[in-house]
Amino acid sequence: MAVGKPLKSEIELKHRPLTPFRILRGLVCLMVLLSTAFMFLVIFAPLAAVLLRACSIHYSRKAASLLFGLWLALWPFLFEKINKTKLFFYGEHVPSGERVLLIANHRTEVDWMYLWDLALRKGRLGYIKYILKNSLMKLPIFGWGFHIFEFIPLERKWENDEPIMHQMLLTLTNRQDPLWLALFPEGTDFTEQKCRSSQNFAAENGLPMLNNVLLPKTKGFYACLDTLRSSLDAVYDVTIAYKNSCPDLMDNVYGVDPSEVHIDIRRIPLKQIPVAEEEASAWLIDAFQRKDKLLTYFNTKGHFPNQRSEAELSTVKCLINCTLVIALTGIFTYVAFVSMWMRVYIALSCVYLASATYFNFRPLPLLDFVKSRLCRDKRKK
Repeated sequence: MAVGKPLKSEIELKHRPLTPFRILRGLVCLMVLLSTAFMFLVIFAPLAAVLLRACSIHYSRKAASLLFGLWLALWPFLFEKINKTKLFFYGEHVPSGERVLLIANHRTEVDWMYLWDLALRKGRLGYIKYILKNSLMKLPIFGWGFHIFEFIPLERKWENDEPIMHQMLLTLTNRQDPLWLALFPEGTDFTEQKCRSSQNFAAENGLPMLNNVLLPKTKGFYACLDTLRSSLDAVYDVTIAYKNSCPDLMDNVYGVDPSEVHIDIRRIPLKQIPVAEEEASAWLIDAFQRKDKLLTYFNTKGHFPNQRSEAELSTVKCLINCTLVIALTGIFTYVAFVSMWMRVYIALSCVYLASATYFNFRPLPLLDFVKSRLCRDKRKK
């Protein structure tokens, strides 16, 4: 059985050499990203995700998204302004302000980061949430953030994932809460070995043979549609490809790759996607056949068809945002050195974040809590 060759961009050398300067610069950038993430979480998470949430989930999410967006904007700044990675956009212009389910192919471990560049341009950076594998919740610092910002963790066993996914999706149905929910239906990043397994499965089950993507898993996609259909505006079908090669996290940190990121976007109104599960699953497989063809085209031409313009990030705004984040981190770090009470607050915050993430706990607003207790007491009587 013929297996699709890896994209040409995957077998080339790194775009930029890994010099001592790039290593030093990358380590400084990584230190800034980690320290600012830690300080923003331990200082602001208890205020936004506990105290404010006790009054209103909506305003709690607003505050958390504002802070999340400030920190996340450091990454597009790193990619586009420091690393000089060029982003090219294709397909349809998508409007700002929509609630959407976003489906994307999964070439590498950092695909999800380049969605931030698109979200920043559409004013949705702080509102993007991911459906991700449960093991990522165990990452130090970042796992806390994934919990606070209500990412949905999966074990990749549907019998275990279904109730958790359904429960968390139900909390995202309020149209007043902006939402970009990102799903990678392949369930894992693309490799030749995984492609062979996917093709074997396709041959045994009469499904399409795909060379540049894996067959998508349809149950999670349908669960998202079924639960959120009445509160979503559209599905964004996103296809990502890279030059010079598919990067990993440290390639991004050191700025050695990729030289270019190409992003094709197709907007599908919800009414055009079938309601029945079997038909919606077939629609998703068709969407991945389209992705496969697009990636074949990219492999041949070095770009997608129908390139369009998208606003460049403002260097001034990026610098102001970066300065603000670093300044706030510096202030809180200084206060922690001179104030015992700040150190106690940070210690308690760490305990809360670690335990809340481990037990997957989020406080209910007090009014909702009282109502639930009253309902429970009535049922007992």
